[in-house]
Amino acid sequence: MEVTVPMEGKIVAIKVKVGEKVEEDDEVAVIEAMKMEMPVPSPADGVVKEILVKVGDKCAAEQTLMIIE
Repeated sequence: MEVTVPMEGKIVAIKVKVGEKVEEDDEVAVIEAMKMEMPVPSPADGVVKEILVKVGDKCAAEQTLMIIE
């Protein structure tokens, strides 16, 4: 399952680590868009397998931030 962002922005926080268990709607990252910080929720229960971005990266709308299995 891919974790994506709804809009263009900048990654300001990654709240999980690879191997960490998450539940649906857990906050896994925070992006800054339009001068507001927005939480990025997990779309499902699972384990974080891969994180594809780091703090400070710019992201495009619908970009995949991490993979949860």
